[in-house]
Amino acid sequence: MDPAARPVPDETDTLRLVAERLRRLRRANGLSLRQLADATGTSASFLSQLERGLTGASASTLIRIANCFGTSISELFSTPEITRDPVLRRAQRPALPVTDGQRKMLLSRRPLTHFETYVSEFDVGGSTGPEQYTHGDSHEMFIVLKGSVRLELGADHHDMHAGDSVEYASSVPHRVANIGDVTAEVLFIISPPTSTATYLDTYRANGE
Repeated sequence: MDPAARPVPDETDTLRLVAERLRRLRRANGLSLRQLADATGTSASFLSQLERGLTGASASTLIRIANCFGTSISELFSTPEITRDPVLRRAQRPALPVTDGQRKMLLSRRPLTHFETYVSEFDVGGSTGPEQYTHGDSHEMFIVLKGSVRLELGADHHDMHAGDSVEYASSVPHRVANIGDVTAEVLFIISPPTSTATYLDTYRANGE
Protein backbone atom coordinates (compact mmCIF):
# COMPACT_ATOMS: atom_id res chain seq x y z
CA MET A 1 0.00 0.00 0.00
CA ASP A 2 1.18 3.51 -0.79
CA PRO A 3 2.18 5.03 2.61
CA ALA A 4 0.40 8.24 1.68
CA ALA A 5 -2.82 6.27 1.27
CA ARG A 6 -2.78 4.76 4.75
CA PRO A 7 -5.82 5.49 6.92
CA VAL A 8 -5.46 8.57 9.09
CA PRO A 9 -5.18 7.56 12.76
CA ASP A 10 -8.13 8.77 14.80
CA GLU A 11 -8.31 9.62 18.50
CA THR A 12 -8.91 5.96 19.34
CA ASP A 13 -5.62 4.99 17.68
CA THR A 14 -3.74 7.59 19.74
CA LEU A 15 -5.42 6.48 22.98
CA ARG A 16 -4.54 2.86 22.23
CA LEU A 17 -0.91 3.73 21.49
CA VAL A 18 -0.49 5.74 24.71
CA ALA A 19 -2.28 3.01 26.68
CA GLU A 20 0.11 0.33 25.43
CA ARG A 21 3.19 2.45 26.13
CA LEU A 22 2.04 3.32 29.66
CA ARG A 23 1.22 -0.26 30.53
CA ARG A 24 4.59 -1.46 29.22
CA LEU A 25 6.54 1.24 31.08
CA ARG A 26 4.69 0.70 34.36
CA ARG A 27 5.22 -3.05 34.32
CA ALA A 28 8.86 -2.68 33.28
CA ASN A 29 9.38 -0.44 36.32
CA GLY A 30 7.60 -2.87 38.64
CA LEU A 31 4.94 -0.37 39.73
CA SER A 32 1.35 -1.09 40.66
CA LEU A 33 -1.42 1.24 39.54
CA ARG A 34 -1.68 2.54 43.11
CA GLN A 35 2.05 3.24 43.33
CA LEU A 36 2.05 5.11 40.02
CA ALA A 37 -1.05 7.04 41.07
CA ASP A 38 0.61 8.13 44.32
CA ALA A 39 3.75 9.20 42.45
CA THR A 40 1.89 11.24 39.84
CA GLY A 41 -0.97 12.74 41.85
CA THR A 42 -3.63 10.80 39.96
CA SER A 43 -5.88 7.88 40.92
CA ALA A 44 -5.56 4.16 40.28
CA SER A 45 -8.99 4.09 38.63
CA PHE A 46 -8.00 6.88 36.23
CA LEU A 47 -4.74 5.14 35.32
CA SER A 48 -6.61 1.88 34.78
CA GLN A 49 -8.90 3.60 32.27
CA LEU A 50 -5.91 5.28 30.64
CA GLU A 51 -4.09 1.96 30.24
CA ARG A 52 -7.18 0.44 28.62
CA GLY A 53 -7.52 3.30 26.15
CA LEU A 54 -10.85 4.40 27.62
CA THR A 55 -9.84 7.97 28.40
CA GLY A 56 -7.26 10.55 27.47
CA ALA A 57 -5.07 12.75 29.65
CA SER A 58 -3.88 16.34 29.63
CA ALA A 59 -0.32 17.25 28.70
CA SER A 60 0.53 18.03 32.32
CA THR A 61 -0.66 14.60 33.47
CA LEU A 62 1.27 12.81 30.73
CA ILE A 63 4.37 14.81 31.61
CA ARG A 64 4.10 13.82 35.29
CA ILE A 65 3.79 10.18 34.26
CA ALA A 66 6.72 10.39 31.83
CA ASN A 67 8.81 12.15 34.48
CA CYS A 68 8.08 9.33 36.92
CA PHE A 69 9.59 6.88 34.43
CA GLY A 70 12.57 9.13 33.72
CA THR A 71 11.57 9.60 30.10
CA SER A 72 10.00 12.26 27.87
CA ILE A 73 6.44 12.73 26.71
CA SER A 74 7.52 11.80 23.17
CA GLU A 75 8.28 8.28 24.46
CA LEU A 76 4.60 7.84 25.29
CA PHE A 77 3.66 8.48 21.66
CA SER A 78 6.44 6.47 20.01
CA THR A 79 5.67 3.18 18.31
CA PRO A 80 7.84 0.09 18.85
CA GLU A 81 11.12 0.36 16.96
CA ILE A 82 10.63 -2.99 15.25
CA THR A 83 7.46 -1.94 13.41
CA ARG A 84 7.81 1.83 13.15
CA ASP A 85 7.94 3.39 9.71
CA PRO A 86 10.95 5.76 9.62
CA VAL A 87 8.78 8.26 7.75
CA LEU A 88 6.32 10.20 9.89
CA ARG A 89 3.37 11.23 7.73
CA ARG A 90 1.70 14.57 8.36
CA ALA A 91 -1.55 12.88 9.38
CA GLN A 92 0.33 10.66 11.86
CA ARG A 93 1.92 13.45 13.92
CA PRO A 94 1.07 13.01 17.62
CA ALA A 95 -0.84 16.08 18.80
CA LEU A 96 -0.13 17.45 22.27
CA PRO A 97 -2.83 19.33 24.19
CA VAL A 98 -1.85 22.98 24.63
CA THR A 99 -3.61 26.35 24.88
CA ASP A 100 -6.77 27.24 22.95
CA GLY A 101 -5.99 28.51 19.48
CA GLN A 102 -2.81 26.45 19.16
CA ARG A 103 -2.08 22.92 17.96
CA LYS A 104 1.31 21.39 18.75
CA MET A 105 2.49 18.32 16.84
CA LEU A 106 5.51 16.27 17.83
CA LEU A 107 7.94 15.44 15.00
CA SER A 108 11.06 14.03 16.69
CA ARG A 109 11.07 10.43 17.86
CA ARG A 110 13.50 8.11 19.55
CA PRO A 111 16.39 7.42 19.17
CA LEU A 112 16.89 11.10 18.20
CA THR A 113 17.15 12.23 21.82
CA HIS A 114 19.59 15.11 21.35
CA PHE A 115 16.87 17.48 20.20
CA GLU A 116 13.10 17.77 20.07
CA THR A 117 11.19 19.17 17.12
CA TYR A 118 7.61 20.41 17.04
CA VAL A 119 5.31 22.07 14.54
CA SER A 120 2.83 24.49 16.06
CA GLU A 121 -0.20 25.86 14.27
CA PHE A 122 -1.68 29.09 15.62
CA ASP A 123 -5.20 30.14 14.73
CA VAL A 124 -5.80 33.83 14.03
CA GLY A 125 -5.29 35.47 17.42
CA GLY A 126 -3.86 32.25 18.89
CA SER A 127 -0.68 32.13 20.97
CA THR A 128 1.45 30.02 23.28
CA GLY A 129 -0.49 31.48 26.21
CA PRO A 130 -1.38 34.76 27.89
CA GLU A 131 2.02 35.22 29.52
CA GLN A 132 5.67 34.78 28.60
CA TYR A 133 7.20 31.58 29.92
CA THR A 134 10.52 29.74 30.21
CA HIS A 135 11.46 26.06 30.10
CA GLY A 136 14.92 24.90 31.08
CA ASP A 137 18.07 26.44 29.60
CA SER A 138 18.27 24.92 26.13
CA HIS A 139 19.12 26.30 22.71
CA GLU A 140 15.78 26.98 21.05
CA MET A 141 15.09 28.18 17.55
CA PHE A 142 12.11 28.38 15.26
CA ILE A 143 11.32 29.18 11.66
CA VAL A 144 8.02 30.57 10.45
CA LEU A 145 6.68 28.22 7.78
CA LYS A 146 3.44 30.06 7.09
CA GLY A 147 1.77 33.30 8.13
CA SER A 148 3.05 35.97 10.52
CA VAL A 149 3.82 35.80 14.24
CA ARG A 150 5.14 38.10 16.93
CA LEU A 151 7.86 36.79 19.22
CA GLU A 152 7.97 38.46 22.62
CA LEU A 153 11.47 37.85 23.95
CA GLY A 154 11.98 39.45 27.33
CA ALA A 155 11.37 43.18 26.91
CA ASP A 156 11.74 43.00 23.11
CA HIS A 157 9.37 41.88 20.41
CA HIS A 158 9.96 40.80 16.83
CA ASP A 159 7.39 40.54 14.04
CA MET A 160 8.26 37.59 11.83
CA HIS A 161 6.94 36.26 8.54
CA ALA A 162 7.22 33.10 6.45
CA GLY A 163 10.88 32.18 6.00
CA ASP A 164 12.11 34.18 9.02
CA SER A 165 13.93 32.34 11.82
CA VAL A 166 15.24 33.17 15.28
CA GLU A 167 17.22 31.48 18.05
CA TYR A 168 17.45 32.16 21.78
CA ALA A 169 17.92 30.50 25.16
CA SER A 170 14.74 28.84 26.41
CA SER A 171 15.51 30.34 29.84
CA VAL A 172 14.63 33.80 28.45
CA PRO A 173 10.91 34.57 28.96
CA HIS A 174 9.15 34.31 25.62
CA ARG A 175 5.76 34.11 23.95
CA VAL A 176 4.63 33.56 20.36
CA ALA A 177 1.36 34.93 18.93
CA ASN A 178 -0.26 34.94 15.51
CA ILE A 179 -0.54 38.54 14.28
CA GLY A 180 -1.74 37.71 10.77
CA ASP A 181 -5.12 37.01 9.22
CA VAL A 182 -4.43 33.34 8.37
CA THR A 183 -3.33 30.32 10.39
CA ALA A 184 0.38 30.54 11.20
CA GLU A 185 2.67 27.50 11.19
CA VAL A 186 5.97 27.46 13.10
CA LEU A 187 8.69 24.80 13.34
CA PHE A 188 10.42 24.66 16.76
CA ILE A 189 13.74 22.93 17.48
CA ILE A 190 14.99 22.56 21.06
CA SER A 191 18.40 21.14 22.00
CA PRO A 192 18.88 19.47 24.35
CA PRO A 193 15.24 18.51 24.95
CA THR A 194 13.72 20.48 27.79
CA SER A 195 13.22 18.33 30.88
CA THR A 196 9.71 17.07 31.55
CA ALA A 197 9.72 18.77 34.95
CA THR A 198 10.13 22.24 33.46
CA TYR A 199 7.58 21.50 30.74
CA LEU A 200 5.11 20.77 33.52
CA ASP A 201 5.67 24.26 34.91
CA THR A 202 5.10 25.68 31.42
CA TYR A 203 1.74 23.97 30.97
CA ARG A 204 0.64 25.01 34.44
CA ALA A 205 1.60 28.63 33.69
CA ASN A 206 -0.52 28.48 30.54
CA GLY A 207 -3.54 27.17 32.41
CA GLU A 208 -3.23 23.51 31.46
